[in-house]
Amino acid sequence: MKNYNIKTRPFLAQLFCALVITALTLPAQAQAPEPPALPDGLQTVSFFSPSVGRQMKFDIVLPADYESSDKRYPVLYLLHGYMQNYTVWGRNLGAAFYARELGDLILVMPDAGNSWYINWAQSENGQRNNWEDHLIKDVISYVDGNYRTEACREGRAIAGLSMGGYGAIMLGLKHPDMFVSMASTSGALAHARNRAEAIGAGQPAPRPRSTSESPELARADEFISQIIDIPGFSKQDDRNPAGVDFATVEQAQAHDPFQMIYNVPKSQLPHIYLDSGMEDDLINAALEFMQILLINDVPFEYMQARGRHNSEYWRRSVGHFMSIQYEVMHRALGHRP
Repeated sequence: MKNYNIKTRPFLAQLFCALVITALTLPAQAQAPEPPALPDGLQTVSFFSPSVGRQMKFDIVLPADYESSDKRYPVLYLLHGYMQNYTVWGRNLGAAFYARELGDLILVMPDAGNSWYINWAQSENGQRNNWEDHLIKDVISYVDGNYRTEACREGRAIAGLSMGGYGAIMLGLKHPDMFVSMASTSGALAHARNRAEAIGAGQPAPRPRSTSESPELARADEFISQIIDIPGFSKQDDRNPAGVDFATVEQAQAHDPFQMIYNVPKSQLPHIYLDSGMEDDLINAALEFMQILLINDVPFEYMQARGRHNSEYWRRSVGHFMSIQYEVMHRALGHRP
């Protein structure tokens, strides 16, 4: 494919930080509300992940007829954004509703903290931060080993929002043999490229926002951590990996979708879906990535609609891209005329 590169205006790291937290921030004297009841079909699974050396959780939505049938089902993995967690898609953004409406689909919503879904170059404080392996090896193996899945490329898709949109496209390009479709909504697709430029310029990695800097953030974190309920991994300060994400420019570039797209033969590329709100600064990265696909005759689907980088937009986008990836998987599995 032709190598095509244009510059987009940079986005602020702070863009990711207050999105979900803002919606859940409580007044100083407010009583924390009870968490809402779980959506139909949603369960939380706790399991040990060797790749990160800790007990982890994911939410899963099973079809209504799962217990009464012997069918196998395709699986969609939904990745959360920065400062979000495994509960956000199914319980707050409507994904569980759409999964049950679609019917014969298993929906899995894993957790990766604020890791950007990569294996960190260096881990500190006794941590293991192999977050790519956590998803690709541990979560997927657990799901395929414990549920009746279509455990093949044709029956597996991945999608995400913001940080998770970057993660979905990056992992889909790195493991095209595992996913038949990859989707990004409001994706931070330029993350690795920005990190490569910063490393090349000798700039330090961005410092994660700490709850100690904001009483409002601390109150929201206290409430949300009770819902996450992963020992040693519920508070935001614990969910920031200790170490170095990319040690060199080359490591960052190896995780840059704008470069990775040239490493996969067009015949082996997963189905590609992109969308973004028109008032979201991250739309520029989506438009640039789309230009690469257009120039190189790569098929894809793109949507833009009015909206910002927030929950209101994602509640509208989730039903759209889920239905598209659902059809892509069922067609690949031979379930369509």
